[in-house]
Amino acid sequence: MIGLGALLSHWRRRPGQLAALVMGLMLATALWSAVQAINAEARTAYDRAAALLDSQNLARLARPDNGPIPVADYVALRRQGYLVSPVIEARHDGLTLLGVDPLTAPPGVIPPDILGGATDFQELSGDTALVFISSETSAPTLNTATSAALPPDTGLADIATVAALSGQRDPSYLIVAAQQPASLPPIAGTLGLELRSAETAADLGELTGSFHLNLTAFGLLSFGVGLFIAHSAIGLAVEQRRQVIRTMRALGVPLRQVVVLMAGELLAIATIAGILGIALGYMIAAVLLPGVAGTLRGLYGAPVSGELGFDPIWAAWALLITLIGAAIAGAGALWRVARMPILAPALPRAWAMRHGRVLRWQAILGAAAILSAAGLAAFGQGLILAFSAIAALLLGAAVLLPPTLTAVLSLINPLARAPFGQWALADTRQQVPGLSLALMALLLALAANIGVSTMVGSFRDTFVTWIEQRLGSELYVFAEGDPDALRSFLEPRADAVLPVIGLERTVLGEASRVRALADHATYRDGWPLLDAVPDAWDQLYAGQAAFVNEQLQIRAGLSIGDRLPVAPGLDLLVAAIYADYGNPLGEVILGEAIFAATYPDIAPFGFAVRIDPAGVPELINALRAYGQSDRAISDQAAQRELSIQIFDRTFQITAALSALTLGVAGLAMLIAFLTLAQMRLPQVAPLWAMGETKNRLARGEVIRALILAALTFALALPVGLVLAWMLLNLVNTQAFGWRLPMVLYPGDWLQLAALAFLASGLAALWPALRLARLAPARLLQVFAHER
Repeated sequence: MIGLGALLSHWRRRPGQLAALVMGLMLATALWSAVQAINAEARTAYDRAAALLDSQNLARLARPDNGPIPVADYVALRRQGYLVSPVIEARHDGLTLLGVDPLTAPPGVIPPDILGGATDFQELSGDTALVFISSETSAPTLNTATSAALPPDTGLADIATVAALSGQRDPSYLIVAAQQPASLPPIAGTLGLELRSAETAADLGELTGSFHLNLTAFGLLSFGVGLFIAHSAIGLAVEQRRQVIRTMRALGVPLRQVVVLMAGELLAIATIAGILGIALGYMIAAVLLPGVAGTLRGLYGAPVSGELGFDPIWAAWALLITLIGAAIAGAGALWRVARMPILAPALPRAWAMRHGRVLRWQAILGAAAILSAAGLAAFGQGLILAFSAIAALLLGAAVLLPPTLTAVLSLINPLARAPFGQWALADTRQQVPGLSLALMALLLALAANIGVSTMVGSFRDTFVTWIEQRLGSELYVFAEGDPDALRSFLEPRADAVLPVIGLERTVLGEASRVRALADHATYRDGWPLLDAVPDAWDQLYAGQAAFVNEQLQIRAGLSIGDRLPVAPGLDLLVAAIYADYGNPLGEVILGEAIFAATYPDIAPFGFAVRIDPAGVPELINALRAYGQSDRAISDQAAQRELSIQIFDRTFQITAALSALTLGVAGLAMLIAFLTLAQMRLPQVAPLWAMGETKNRLARGEVIRALILAALTFALALPVGLVLAWMLLNLVNTQAFGWRLPMVLYPGDWLQLAALAFLASGLAALWPALRLARLAPARLLQVFAHER
């Protein structure tokens, strides 16, 4: 107990260091646990969506054009003995309504909390005509009850209830029971219906996997930056307790006991910091989750809730990661204690004595990491290797920072003519070891901000240009009734009515959509082609060629001039590759004539209308009078605004994590400067004794911080640009299936440089003020001790 009290007395004398250690671990845990909480909530939502209608095990029958299946076809299948159950899927007041038949639905289709028992379905199909929704979904016009098994914005009711609400009498599709009578032929192709596997949680997980991996990568980066603070605080605490440790050893305390006591001390601090970090991470996740949920709904159609639940599993993992991180941060310091001679010097160790050898090793390791990143970028395939390349790049850059700073400071030292300037530069070079971890954290934060902002800016500029090209028509109208009648209504009121038509197909093993384009200048002049043969449009409309989007081209390994099997007996030349940002699926475009010949039963599900923009309001009013609902009418401006809103939500969390990481790096700088301030008195006191004023010495502290910030930013800029290139050309290609041009934003760099200078200047300001106000007696005490 005496030994423990002696060790803990250090924290009583230096509460700021204890706060730095706790805060470093707490912030690392908070950012990491926030990401894990968001990912866990999303995966829970995917599981709930998959459990609905037991879609993990049950296939479905649907028409090739996704239209309703006539009730007569359903009855015919039941009479033949097939075990199928009808489902009506419709939209009502912003909800996706699913109408099921409790009498024919296979076991497990309807959630147990709705049935209330094995055969009791009166709540679902009784006179009350309830619609079951999740607790966070609002449906004021419906008679509702809540179910914990339903995802947000989804309602489940009896099929008759949904038919009455939607006006749709025929089933949207038929659920196929897993076990069918053995005497019947295969159900696939019966009555011209397609047998499709249902969307599963694995599908959503795979589709959104890149998004969650991106969050995890940023969480790890933030966690690493937080560990820099903890590592710095632990290392400096050990250096400052060398005298206490030497005294304890001299009094007979075994070395093993000293190490165990320090490890137990670190474990207790890490546990407290981890619990506080989990609580803070939960609050951060609660703030960020609505934006993430909007992204996943808008971009992927994933029914993710905007409300955050608490899962003990991710909390336990976060605490375990914190303890592991604390062990990593403190391992080096404990190893130095274990190897410390019993008569080790009592004064703080001069870091620069070993600095030359350490710098050489850092330069070798950093160069090896950079070369590894280049090799992975050039030859690696897959998201994991892409993120591994990024990790190697950032690690290599961080490790190379101290030797690079030392070399640069040595080169510019002769430029200082005045003795004080030469001393300031030499002193700055000597302080690099003590500030290296904080400067590494600053470099990583700056590089991440540069990389992410460049990626997001490039994506946004490209996306806005692309969406303006794709949205060439002034109005888009989706057919809610007979498409031919709607077209007849539109044609005399518009300059051109272009059908929007397509269907889902598997092309070269990839889930894809096949669609048709009419021969019109809207497409010829504005479609965003990335590569094409000279007469691509003529070949397309002649039925000799097809266009493919970049996603399908990358995934299937297609090139211009390849033959593409679009349908049985139909192989077409790949004449063009076009940009299709935001689409997770592959896509094939055919000319309108050959599409109609290949799929004669597929009707347009909407129309793109070309009209003088001044006539759009009048046409919208006419469509309302015709019977079209507002949700089936969308003008170009509304489509563009909605698309950009979805885009902006997509990168909301990455921008937030980047800002938090920069804030943590600034905190690391502050803690490092505060901790080193007391240790630097032996370097400062002689200059004061020779006539330098305390104010000038304090100004030198701030200038030193700004010089280090400027050099760190200069090194972070190329690292950030390489990171942006990797995100755009490696991660984005593997995750989404398309490439993006890289656009540079020097104005953003200047803003970020100003923030770096501000953070470093503020971090140095407090120690500088303390030095300026330091009593002369305190400086004189330096000469009273052996130094």
